[in-house]
Amino acid sequence: MSATMSPSLGVPPRRHELGARWRVALAALLFALVALLILYRDTAIAMATIWFRSDTFAHALLVPPIVLWLLWRQRERLAAITPRANPWVLLPIAAAALVWLLGDLAAVNAVAQLAFTALLVLAVPAVLGVQVARAAIFPLSFLFFAVPIGEFLLPDLMQLTADFTVAALRLSGVPVFREGLIFVIPSGNWSVVEACSGVRYLIASFMVGTLYAYLTYRSMRRRLIFIGVSLLLPLLANWIRAYLIVMLGHLSNNRIATGVDHVVYGWVFFGVVLFMLFVAGGRWAESPAPAPVPGPAQQAEPSRARVDAWIIALVATALVLLTAVPPFMQQEIAEREPATGPSLAAPATLSRGWQTSPDPISDWQAKLANPSAEIDAVYVHDSLAPVGLRLAYYRHQGYERKLGDSGTLLTRSDDWRWVRVAEGRRVVAIEGRPVAVRTARLHRFADPGTQQSALVPWQLYWVNGSLTTSDAAAKALVALNRLLGRGDDAAVIIVYTRSAAPGIAEQTLETFLQQNLKAIEAMLQQARSQR
Repeated sequence: MSATMSPSLGVPPRRHELGARWRVALAALLFALVALLILYRDTAIAMATIWFRSDTFAHALLVPPIVLWLLWRQRERLAAITPRANPWVLLPIAAAALVWLLGDLAAVNAVAQLAFTALLVLAVPAVLGVQVARAAIFPLSFLFFAVPIGEFLLPDLMQLTADFTVAALRLSGVPVFREGLIFVIPSGNWSVVEACSGVRYLIASFMVGTLYAYLTYRSMRRRLIFIGVSLLLPLLANWIRAYLIVMLGHLSNNRIATGVDHVVYGWVFFGVVLFMLFVAGGRWAESPAPAPVPGPAQQAEPSRARVDAWIIALVATALVLLTAVPPFMQQEIAEREPATGPSLAAPATLSRGWQTSPDPISDWQAKLANPSAEIDAVYVHDSLAPVGLRLAYYRHQGYERKLGDSGTLLTRSDDWRWVRVAEGRRVVAIEGRPVAVRTARLHRFADPGTQQSALVPWQLYWVNGSLTTSDAAAKALVALNRLLGRGDDAAVIIVYTRSAAPGIAEQTLETFLQQNLKAIEAMLQQARSQR
């Protein structure tokens, strides 16, 4: 008995040794995680704020407790593994910290929050070892559902919802006139807004379906099939929901499915669909995997245990020191940037006789995110149609003030007056250099059949002297410039005019840019010099 039992505790020496190692390892991991939460507290708080503020990501509040519960379910399996630190994991941790820095400098929430979550996940294999991380791979991966990401799908999902709803209405014999995301039926007007996109159903179903597949099946094939169905089914269900709501409103002369009950019907329908999915998936449920049989007790070397404990402590300390660098760099970069804001003023005249006019072209407004300075002017020329010029200049960019995305810049989902009916890209030759612009065509929904109701806006970004139409390239340039100490000055350039005969508006805007883009860039450079 004395040869196989600890004389003081009466337990096998292997288990006693593992318990001691786990106490050291968990203390080191807790130290690293708390340090990460403190160092990246602004990102963590921003994530939590979105959970409480947004209905789309309210489900993320459940992710941390679910992760803890999943880890607790595996406590016996994890306790049988010897924790050993892996210093090489510090390399991907350094890469994730760099990605966080770039995302924060560019004020791209999703990038910074994904990188922060990756740091929390990577801390486990770094401090506890790859074997532990492999055993806990699903709970650790599930933590990424806490990142509020997915709104980039909104434009495409809204378009698909509108396509399906209009097609289903026409198949039902209901005449439909459509302009973008707005359509008219004999009983009234309907619009596909962000809440109708189905993105909240899609994200919630993906998270719940993934958890259900993990808990219900052992086969990876069955798990992937169920997760795939949990992604496709909410899309189809949302399309059917949108169609049924419009039909209910149409058949009831807009007495039902037009107010709060519109939202209630949506969630009730989604709940029924999800319940049916789980009932169907339960028919192919598999019994849980048998618990692993612990190996024979082995006498460990005390010297090796002490070395492992020191390595764990050193790796945890190195992790904290390494990940502390990017937040301090970000703070230093912010302190070096000028505190003064820029100023912009529309010149009375531009090149080749373009002069300001007090008469507005329309009441259309671009969706600009709190610019530091802006110009909103109309210029006229004797031989050409009036051209509107809007410049939105940004400095000290953050999550409340930053360059917008082109997909939502020109129209607002809650604006019934203007709808986007076409978009594209065009290259304009200006003084021997090709300049790309984003193009669009907007219709005023009040009288969509008239040419006077149409606008043609062109848009591009200016980032510290560089021109681009790419949202990603603009964000990357902002981050790079800040990293190199050049500041985050950037601007959105929008020119627009009324649509006349085919091709006339495009020719007018091309002529305006060929004659005035150089002057516009000079104005932006002058604003940048006010530092």
